Amino acid sequence: MSVLWDLSSIRPNPTIVVPGETLPVLFRNAVAKRGDAVFMREKDLGIWRSWTWNDTGRAVREVAMGLAALGFEPGERASILSNTVVEWVIADLGVLCAAGVSNGIYPTDSAGQVQYLCEDSRTVVVFVEDDEQLDKVLEVRDALPLLRKIVVFDMDGLHHFHDPMVMSLQELRELGARHDAANPGEFDARVAAPQPEDLAILIYTSGTTGRPKGAMLSHNNVVYTIRGFNLLISQTENDERMCFLPLCHVAERLGGEYFAMYAGAKLNFVENPDTVPENVREIAPTVFVAVPRVWEKFYSAVSIAIAEASRLQQLAYRWALGVGQRVAERVLEGRPVPATLKAAFRIARVLALDNVRKMIGIHRSRYLVTGAAPISPDLVRWYLALGVPMLEVWGQTESCGASTGMPADRIKPGSIGPATAYNEVKVDPATGELLIRGPNVFMGYLNQPEKTAETIDADGWLHTGDVGTVDGDGYFRITDRMKDIIITAGGKNVTPSEIENELKFSPYITDAVIIGDKRPYLTALVMIDQENVEKYAQDHDVPFSNYASLTRAKEVLALIQGEIDRVNRKFARVEQVKTFRLLETQLGAEDEELTPTMKLKRKFVEKKYAELIDSMYKGG
Repeated sequence: MSVLWDLSSIRPNPTIVVPGETLPVLFRNAVAKRGDAVFMREKDLGIWRSWTWNDTGRAVREVAMGLAALGFEPGERASILSNTVVEWVIADLGVLCAAGVSNGIYPTDSAGQVQYLCEDSRTVVVFVEDDEQLDKVLEVRDALPLLRKIVVFDMDGLHHFHDPMVMSLQELRELGARHDAANPGEFDARVAAPQPEDLAILIYTSGTTGRPKGAMLSHNNVVYTIRGFNLLISQTENDERMCFLPLCHVAERLGGEYFAMYAGAKLNFVENPDTVPENVREIAPTVFVAVPRVWEKFYSAVSIAIAEASRLQQLAYRWALGVGQRVAERVLEGRPVPATLKAAFRIARVLALDNVRKMIGIHRSRYLVTGAAPISPDLVRWYLALGVPMLEVWGQTESCGASTGMPADRIKPGSIGPATAYNEVKVDPATGELLIRGPNVFMGYLNQPEKTAETIDADGWLHTGDVGTVDGDGYFRITDRMKDIIITAGGKNVTPSEIENELKFSPYITDAVIIGDKRPYLTALVMIDQENVEKYAQDHDVPFSNYASLTRAKEVLALIQGEIDRVNRKFARVEQVKTFRLLETQLGAEDEELTPTMKLKRKFVEKKYAELIDSMYKGG
């Protein structure tokens, strides 16, 4: 046992929890095994509603048979255009149990993007969340000759709407129940039809460098990987999970929905993205998986709370955090923790650290997982100092998610850990690119054989596009994306992500993009943390009327300059940021500048803000 966390609760589980070589068979067996145990919970109008495995199994069966009644054939494709809700899971599993192929579409996508994704995937049925998403499909349906039916989850606002192509999810389920009664044995035949090597799901890439590409994942890809997740760090039927990231993304699809289906963990759906902080505190998940933007926001919220606390409370927090940091560093270095420091840490927890964990909602968490984007090592160390292991994973859609993972008994902040037990990872000696090989590597890109050939070489190695290193212990470290490495006008190679991660550790900075390729020096575009900077402005009597005016205030510019100066001291002169500009628009999930996992799209930002960038080099 570590002085910080109990390693006995974080152990790989090599046994097969639920048998099944395809997703529909695995789901059917999971329902049979768990019956009336709770699988999913959702909050509606302030009241939590539970879905047992039997409830879910019944709904999925009705959806599958409803699709069959509509003429949906094995191997046909259905798309889901919705936020992360329980119905998303039911539709997804229903499509799979009908022997179909399931595809997700981000709810922030435009009508034009919906058209492209439906056309490219050859979608015949679209599930939509509500009238807003329905409008997008109706706008482009004339351009989708293969589309036969649109199924709506939430009919609020559509009570007087009638269209022969449109039906509610409830109507589909009722149709399915009748079809099931009239055709005994068809459901079981549908469930048994897919083979492990068959296409199961499509996950489209974000398309930051062109049209999105449909990554084809087979049943074997997915089942093999979710079994592998239990070899990384196991979950059980006693675990409580949050479900709030986009289910279109590989992290929530495999690491959330399918892994919970396999391991039996409860999935708790948040009300909406804005209520995540409140829902976390209410649910108190035992396992919490999130992207760096979420971990940064929690840290910022604590920073604000501490700034508003009394002098005595601030002193207590700083002392307690200092104790936690000293203990964490010893644990990270593999050194014994003296009894006096252990005793001090117990006091630190009672005095402040346990309250910080409760404030965030991670007081029951056995461990935290971060992935989908780089994270500041200092931020990892902060969570470790609270007494919760934060484990970084790395992978991509094309490898079904995590291909490396941090072991809880040997954490190295700044590293992505060694290769998982279920695949190989190596560094290409010629280019420094990280390569992945194993049964988790995808089938290829839909309708794009040339892109597939560029990505998977003749020896089966997946070329990830990430540049990195590996140390003597087999721990990998990402230095940057191959296409993002900056070569200055002076010929110096710079990895911008390291600088960006340091900047994002500031409670006043939400995101940053380092500029400098083929230019004489580095500059930065910075997006400020609105809540924290507004608090700073109020505390220091800085006048502002809106977000844009906040970004123009000389006091705010000086504040950010101070944060950049702090970061610059950590880097060599060639890697230091000479000047910066603040983005005057607060970006959200629906803005084109951000990916679904809330990362700034570097190339898009560079193009859109080209004039602003050029202003930083005039006269320079």
